[in-house]
Amino acid sequence: MTNSSARVLDARLLFSIIAAGIMSFSGVVVETAMNVTFPTLMHEFNIGTSLVQWVTTGYLLVLALIIPTSAYLKRRFSTRSLFTAAISSFLAGTLLAAWSPYFNILLIGRLLQGIGTGIALPMMFNIILEQVPGERLGFMIGIASLITAMAPAVGPSLGGMIVSYFGWRMIFVSLLPFLLLSAILGIKNIRQAGNLEQTSFNFGLYLLLIIGFSSLIFATSIASDFGWFSIEVLALFAICLIALIAFYKQSLNSNAPLLRVQTFRYLPYTLSTASLLLVGFICLGLGFLIPNYAQLVSHTDAFTAGCLLLPGCIIGAMLAPISGRLLDKFGAKRPILLGNASILVSVICYSLYPGELSSLLFIVFYLFFAFGQGFSMGTIMTNGLSQLPEELNADGNAAMNTLLQLAGAVGTAVISTIVATAQAADPANIAHATMLGSRHGFYVLTISAVLILCCSLKVFALIKKKQLAHA
Repeated sequence: MTNSSARVLDARLLFSIIAAGIMSFSGVVVETAMNVTFPTLMHEFNIGTSLVQWVTTGYLLVLALIIPTSAYLKRRFSTRSLFTAAISSFLAGTLLAAWSPYFNILLIGRLLQGIGTGIALPMMFNIILEQVPGERLGFMIGIASLITAMAPAVGPSLGGMIVSYFGWRMIFVSLLPFLLLSAILGIKNIRQAGNLEQTSFNFGLYLLLIIGFSSLIFATSIASDFGWFSIEVLALFAICLIALIAFYKQSLNSNAPLLRVQTFRYLPYTLSTASLLLVGFICLGLGFLIPNYAQLVSHTDAFTAGCLLLPGCIIGAMLAPISGRLLDKFGAKRPILLGNASILVSVICYSLYPGELSSLLFIVFYLFFAFGQGFSMGTIMTNGLSQLPEELNADGNAAMNTLLQLAGAVGTAVISTIVATAQAADPANIAHATMLGSRHGFYVLTISAVLILCCSLKVFALIKKKQLAHA
């Protein structure tokens, strides 16, 4: 067992991070690759937009339900045991999805993949937070962000190419060699940092979390059929709010909480988390809008539609470790605000462009978003977690990653609902309806980008106030 006070960045630690990173990478690759396949799946399984989006939304919902347990799982089970369970679930889901003759079988496979990724994603960041030397922490979180940020660059173009030439099932088959490599590296190199605790699992609190998150996702998903202000949708939102408030209050008084929600009493951390989940909301929203707009409005093929995100994602992924170095050297303010401003410019360009968006415009505007994402995400996470006491880091990490996945699920559900509503209003002209719905989606993303910038400015104002008080 390693001593957390004696942190050494050796080959074994790097292989551990890579092993967990490959699984996280694979999960995001499939998630973004499947967005490109939606028109193909809709035709093959004879389903609509509101149902096909559950390939992504269902996966992200499972992530959002699994990640909150990561702090408990980390305290209760060895890291190697958790990794073994995660890779086994992901492999099973991948094989099932590759075989699936029916849409419901495909969905079950995606949910199993979500379980594996839900364990692996916070594990990667926990390994870094516990074992990496402090002076390299920003850089290594940047590297971890690079691992997952490269996936959106690979996913859409890979998905488009495979759908065009081999069929969508090969998306899952192509992951198998990487998952086997992850299994070998992880089982051999992952080590334990910290003592295990014989704590009990609070099923009552977990049930509240399931009710809250599921109600939120179902509410956003059925809004296109029932309307945003229908009794059904409003009732689900009310159930979500009640369940999450009850979860928070009971967690504060519990001797065995799933998450120590005291993290949210630290306002800079809470605002940083809000910024992070809004970036995730925009990322998944654009990931849905762009390939579907390109195929349904501009009538491009799946491969071309997938490649529209590729240049920006490559640049954004390359910037992730650079932003970590800037954080280590200059602090968080410069990279975060620069990234926030770039995201805002991107979504404003999308929402204000008056005519049909061409492939070139999609690429150029997305370059601005990817630049901002590369500078923002890892740096926001590092800066937010640094505002917490060290004993709350695992809980803070779990909460951030939970809300990030939930924001992605909500982003996909909300934006797809907006587009589906427009399509339902004008089914005879699906291209024009998709363009109109997409424009409304871009307006929502623009509002989200403004909120990101406001949250970040408030975070740095609070940090400055705290520094002046201690001077």
